[in-house]
Amino acid sequence: MKNIGKWLYLLGLLVAVVVGLIGFSASWLSLILALVGILAAIFYIDSDDIVNQGIRYLVLGAVYSVLDGLPFVGPYLTGMFGAAFAFLGPVVLTTLVMWFFKKYFFGKK
Repeated sequence: MKNIGKWLYLLGLLVAVVVGLIGFSASWLSLILALVGILAAIFYIDSDDIVNQGIRYLVLGAVYSVLDGLPFVGPYLTGMFGAAFAFLGPVVLTTLVMWFFKKYFFGKK
């Protein structure tokens, strides 16, 4: 199952980046990418590494917020990083929920 989760994670991230780069936007695609992100987090991401994953997510959000000021490539990079940021949101949230349940309900540290 971990192998399937890894491929879901890579495929979802690749689709999000390509779609963000070309500027395509559709609500059905956002829903599919969110579901793929949730499944990838369940099957692949280790919930014990939640602190490092959260820091990486926050740094990606900070980088995404300042890229629009770059001349010529700013809008493309902003679309690409914004799509990756939007895809990783459900991944990080699902990992946080899994960590919370492991720690407080199942007694695993």
